[in-house]
Amino acid sequence: MTSLPRSRAEPRLPPAILLMGPTASGKTELACELAQAYGCEIVSVDSALVYRHMNVGTAKPDKETLGRAPHYLIDLIDPTARYSAAQFREDALRVMGEITARGRIPLLVGGTLLYFRVLTQGLSELPQGDPVLREAIERRAKALGWAALHAELARLDPKTAERLKPNDAQRIQRALEVCHLSGQPMSVALENKFQAAFPYSRIELALVPSDRSLLHRRIARRFEAMLDAGLVDELAALRARFSLTPELPSMRCVGYRQAWQYLEGEYGHAMLREKGIAATRQLAKRQLTWLRGLAQPACFDCFSPELAHTVGAHVTEWAARG
Repeated sequence: MTSLPRSRAEPRLPPAILLMGPTASGKTELACELAQAYGCEIVSVDSALVYRHMNVGTAKPDKETLGRAPHYLIDLIDPTARYSAAQFREDALRVMGEITARGRIPLLVGGTLLYFRVLTQGLSELPQGDPVLREAIERRAKALGWAALHAELARLDPKTAERLKPNDAQRIQRALEVCHLSGQPMSVALENKFQAAFPYSRIELALVPSDRSLLHRRIARRFEAMLDAGLVDELAALRARFSLTPELPSMRCVGYRQAWQYLEGEYGHAMLREKGIAATRQLAKRQLTWLRGLAQPACFDCFSPELAHTVGAHVTEWAARG
């Protein structure tokens, strides 16, 4: 096992590795190899893995994987609960501090790029949620439809509405909530972001596909494997156990949203497969767009047979430079 020295340029900052990439790019497998090679402990940066009992559709690491490389920040809440980026930042910094205190290296792995941004850059000064207002917005959405509320948002905050789809219930709801609570558009509030210290010397790694069609084929195979592993049955059991609605963040996760519509009889199995694969491809596209907007990450072809060796050599070189 290779140890990474503290940065010579910033001797007081311990190292942290940030491994990012789109869905199905092989992040978990590579993370396990890095963890064993460099004495790392893995911190999940995935907004879907926080949910308990949602294993198949989130591609949650199996028991064997977790046995050789434990992951923090998975299985935190039930599917009926909500988990914010602010809560993630608080939890991640706490866990990273504990890892560093043990003399090991935090390895943050996932595809929720918003969580990475909030962790390293801080939070915007947005008002906390108001359950009463949120319930009122949800009632109006049930009566009028989310497209109507999207149109309302376009009048109040055209900049935010422009980047949201008319059926993006969770984000439309939050944007309207911010408008009403703060008296200003969410887009204005986001510009008033304060910078919060990130007390680590970080190395950012991004897995990107050299051939987008290969990634699409891998996505298709993975979603088909989820169906074979019982995604629909898993969701049916969750609906029987919990008071779930399709508007909950957990049920808006890719795969579960499509399986919900299938259980509601909106389409058959063939269409479930088609829609699930298409939604996952769209997720990967959004993730790659986020990655292209980052300035610092070192990018690696996720299909390279020498991926682990190449990334390992880069990490060793980075450590030596300090």
